[in-house]
Amino acid sequence: MLTHPNFDPVAIHLGPLAVRWYGLMYLVAFVLAIVVARVRLRLPHVAAQGWTAKDIDDILFYGVLGTILGGRLGYVLFYKASFYFAHPLDVFKVWQGGMSFHGGFLGVTFAMVLFAWQRKRSWLEVTDFVAPMVPTGLAAGRLGNFINGELWGRVTDPHAPWAMMFPSASEEDAAWLTAHPQLAAKWHLTDVFAQYHMLPRHPSELYEIALEGVVLFFVLWFFTRKPRPLGAASSVFLIGYGLARFTVEFAREPDDFLGLLALGFSMGQWLSMPMIVAGIAMLVWSYRRNAKR
Repeated sequence: MLTHPNFDPVAIHLGPLAVRWYGLMYLVAFVLAIVVARVRLRLPHVAAQGWTAKDIDDILFYGVLGTILGGRLGYVLFYKASFYFAHPLDVFKVWQGGMSFHGGFLGVTFAMVLFAWQRKRSWLEVTDFVAPMVPTGLAAGRLGNFINGELWGRVTDPHAPWAMMFPSASEEDAAWLTAHPQLAAKWHLTDVFAQYHMLPRHPSELYEIALEGVVLFFVLWFFTRKPRPLGAASSVFLIGYGLARFTVEFAREPDDFLGLLALGFSMGQWLSMPMIVAGIAMLVWSYRRNAKR
């Protein structure tokens, strides 16, 4: 079994100020997005669409606003609506954590609508350009989750070579033993907890880095190296992210205040299903539209 390194969440201490790893990962995400976009400007079919370095900078500005505002509001509405309706001022306490990818996705989508309207471009033309820039940012964000030792996975067999114990999950581990006595007996987890005061879990943050970040990046990178019909790249992103997130959620511990919802699916899975369906429908529309033209 592996043990999470239990990193200090603060990367740099500057007297009363602290620079946290998670904040740095946001910075890394936006820098990587710029690098990917500028490399793509060298592709002839991308350059032929009139994209410039200034467009990238402006897209990044809109994207940052959409990510932060949408991510926070999405978390508030999708995950803890009753709590925040009762404590509305806590919505602004972003330093306490609480961001939703699906909310951030909707925020960025709206931001790209504004950008497209301002530049008199097709909205799908903008999202097709942006889609390959996103996976590296997702990977950076999940790395921040891993460094913080948060959003860990579900308890698993201690003999699994990838099983990892998270010190920050020790209280939840004790509660899990009480709630799952049969599985605990099958895997001899009572003895494991007695020795380590922790239980082996899936390092689901690393799974997300691999699928949402690395795999999705290469899929989109190679798919968009050639000209594609309008909306195709955006469709592939929706399908790819939706499938990756839906799959990883089977190994990720659901939020304790939500648990598993209808049909045994998590909130993340229910929010990912519309992305998959919309992506498939859009991909079919994109290629049919192109064939007619």
